[in-house]
Amino acid sequence: MRKGIYFSFLPGESVEEKFAVAAELGFDCVELPTLSEAGDFKRYRKAAKRAGLSIPSVMNSRHWELPLSDPDPEVRKASCKALLQSLKTAVELGADTVLLVPALVKPEVTYEEAWERSCLAIELLLPAFESEKVCLAIENVGNKFLLSPIEMCSYIDDFASPYLKAYFDVGNICRYGYPQHWIRSLGPRLQKVHIKGFDSQAQKFTDDLLGGDIHWPEVCKALQEVAYNDVLIAELRGKGDSPRQQIQNISADMDQIIRDNFGH
Repeated sequence: MRKGIYFSFLPGESVEEKFAVAAELGFDCVELPTLSEAGDFKRYRKAAKRAGLSIPSVMNSRHWELPLSDPDPEVRKASCKALLQSLKTAVELGADTVLLVPALVKPEVTYEEAWERSCLAIELLLPAFESEKVCLAIENVGNKFLLSPIEMCSYIDDFASPYLKAYFDVGNICRYGYPQHWIRSLGPRLQKVHIKGFDSQAQKFTDDLLGGDIHWPEVCKALQEVAYNDVLIAELRGKGDSPRQQIQNISADMDQIIRDNFGH
């Protein structure tokens, strides 16, 4: 199991410094946001190579601002364009996955509308992902959409494509479910995994991975049962007196989780 972290949480004043810190603190890879400038591709690629890190995935940067479920066709069109930029980022940086929040249910957007609009957009975009052999991975977040593992499996299966899968967030699901249940339901649909801490009593995320009450042995057991052996990507700020100490503590927590439950 490889250790990863989302780029924005890394301390440092430059791209190169952030990658260097990630490597020093024991991470194997870094997930990136969508890059928009052509010159960035070369810079990020060079910085990652120099640090000895890989780029497993790209987080689509505009799915909250420009949801595929928006009532305005022009917003949905802009959302599709932004997602194709995420795909370009993945291709340029060697990532095999793009994370997508597929839809937002709002007072003015019904569940059915969110489902229909997002599916129509993804159907149009999916051939581009298939052509580049990059997976479009649907994440569970606080978007009031795909609220059960049965629904998410159905949503994914309707596309019948090996390049449309799930990006599962262990912490996000704790507000209304149990991560180990979802992992077993998703099974072979599981493409990538985000991790963060969660306190179910307080109903809030924690600053560290081990400070909440996520049952990591059960989560890891479920991952092993479905033969998931890719990356665990931390998406939290961490606890500590400095940005570096925060990330160092996240790395240590991940080491403990992996050592105690995967034996390495």
